[in-house]
Amino acid sequence: MQNEQIEFLAIGDLVTDAFIKIKDARVTCDIDEHNCKLSLRFGDKVPYESVEEVRAVGNSANAAVCASRLGVSSALMANVGKDTHGQNCLDELIKNNVLTKYVGVHEGIPTNYHYVLWYDVDRTILVKHAHFPTSFPSDMMAPKMIYLSSLGEGTEDYHREISNFVSAHPETKLVFQPGTFQMKMGVEALKDIYQNTYAFFCNVEEAQRILKVETGEIKVLIKGLHDLGPKNVFITDGVKGAYASDGKEAYFMPIYPHDPYERTGAGDAFASTVSVALLMDKSLEEALSWGPINSMSVVGYVGAQKGLLTKDTLEKYLSEAPSDYKIKNI
Repeated sequence: MQNEQIEFLAIGDLVTDAFIKIKDARVTCDIDEHNCKLSLRFGDKVPYESVEEVRAVGNSANAAVCASRLGVSSALMANVGKDTHGQNCLDELIKNNVLTKYVGVHEGIPTNYHYVLWYDVDRTILVKHAHFPTSFPSDMMAPKMIYLSSLGEGTEDYHREISNFVSAHPETKLVFQPGTFQMKMGVEALKDIYQNTYAFFCNVEEAQRILKVETGEIKVLIKGLHDLGPKNVFITDGVKGAYASDGKEAYFMPIYPHDPYERTGAGDAFASTVSVALLMDKSLEEALSWGPINSMSVVGYVGAQKGLLTKDTLEKYLSEAPSDYKIKNI
């Protein structure tokens, strides 16, 4: 695997997630079931049911594993510390046939480690991103697709290097699924990324945050994101389904029927699966039908990678889909 041509290069932070399953808590939401808050008793000892470490995750790592499972040569460009967590992450990537040539290992900087408060079927994640040195190898052979997602603060120059590389290599399709800090950076700081993006992914709330609007009207959000530069726009809306647009037509896709166990990674599975389908020259409509199937499978397990499917299994689910699992024009 190490010497194969890279078709899918994912770029973003690499972490270990510790899933802490809790029951002694409550969730409160506003009238539209948004802006929900997880509450624990303050100043008390709160019992937890279990804890499970899931290694080598993060938006981009999840995408790299997804691509590999679907049969595409895949690599991750990320950083870890020279510590036990870092080595465990590298071992996990190798086990999943993800090329680790572009994963930097650094003395004196700890590997990212996040705590996932798992309540019911959803989660709240406590995050801390270590500041690793970053640089993009401008002389590397151009991959067919670059999948850019969560990067921490202080990476403005790194983003410019990536956008410059994509501008110089139009044969490379850039996918952008912004993480928390990338959304905080704002549209202006990342305008070259947006303008060079082939496929853009976010959820409804993230679209509102990026565009600084309150409306949840999907067509308005789609147009606003297209206006930033992306050729294809995909917006997920949780259990309500997902939307896609190529700037001419817009589509809606319902979720694939399922009974969720833990929802971490559903968005990553959707975005990366659709991206790989597009890399395989599937139409936008075909790609949109692939995404929810991998999301359905992922939420049946703890963590974002265990449930990721092979191409054959995904296509089997698609062939057995219920009659109402259909794309609609909007």
